[in-house]
Amino acid sequence: MVPPDESQVDDGTYLVEQRDGRLYGRGTADMKGAVAAAMCAFRDADLGDGYELVFASFVGEETGGAGARAAIDDGFVPDYAVVGEGSTGYSAPGVTDVAVAHKGRRGSTLTVEGKAAHASEPEAGENAIYRAADAVDAVGTFDFPETTVLGHEMRGSIAVTEIEGGTAWNVIPEACTVTVDERTVPGERVPLDRIEELPGVTVDVDQDLPPMACDDPAFADLVLDAARDAQDGDPQHVGKPHATDAGWLAAAGTTCVVCGAAEQGEAHTAEESVSLDVLDRCYRIYRTAAERFGTLAPR
Repeated sequence: MVPPDESQVDDGTYLVEQRDGRLYGRGTADMKGAVAAAMCAFRDADLGDGYELVFASFVGEETGGAGARAAIDDGFVPDYAVVGEGSTGYSAPGVTDVAVAHKGRRGSTLTVEGKAAHASEPEAGENAIYRAADAVDAVGTFDFPETTVLGHEMRGSIAVTEIEGGTAWNVIPEACTVTVDERTVPGERVPLDRIEELPGVTVDVDQDLPPMACDDPAFADLVLDAARDAQDGDPQHVGKPHATDAGWLAAAGTTCVVCGAAEQGEAHTAEESVSLDVLDRCYRIYRTAAERFGTLAPR
């Protein structure tokens, strides 16, 4: 859960306000609004024979997908899923698109060991910060991973974001740590383990949120057609820069797309809000996709 801003609570109660055609409050965009739209679509959808519609809402997406991972471990691996994370405003302002891929995030710590010595005799030690500098330089030589998902090009990244070492101004440091943030793309990874070839360097992965790639163009098109029927704009297949629970589902074997009301820049802010019109739109998208699912040819 993302803690609310002080302005979004009153005596421990979350505040939700409707004004100017929008709902304001923590979680309205990310992503309780889409959850409500999906629940109503689940209630109202007129399904054909031969398939089952399941509504699922997981806790802990912001803490490494705890809820989704627990459900998967218990055997919840649907064939297909529309994940209601935000996809509005990617191709054009106000348009609700369908994301067929998103990046993952791998966070790692490089632990660098040296040998302490008095700073007046640096040759008597092994400077862990110097070794860490070599590791940082090596990270900077890696090419960013790239891939293509259903014609959409995706490019990841890797960056050193923190460095810490040393204990005193007159001591050659015996230890240093370096934090590395990597945005992964489906099927491609930076070979970070090569850094361990440097003296004194070990790599520990602290977080590894998987990317997502839709593996069924027909399903992606079915949801996109539903999105086109639900709005005046021209929605597109897009990629998201952020990891979602769709990554865990896709890794378990579920064919996923992401489609939801949240616009870029709304989530986690003090003025978080979502358009009521877009929530109604998402309801129509979810319901239409569910009702048309029976037309999808078996894989």
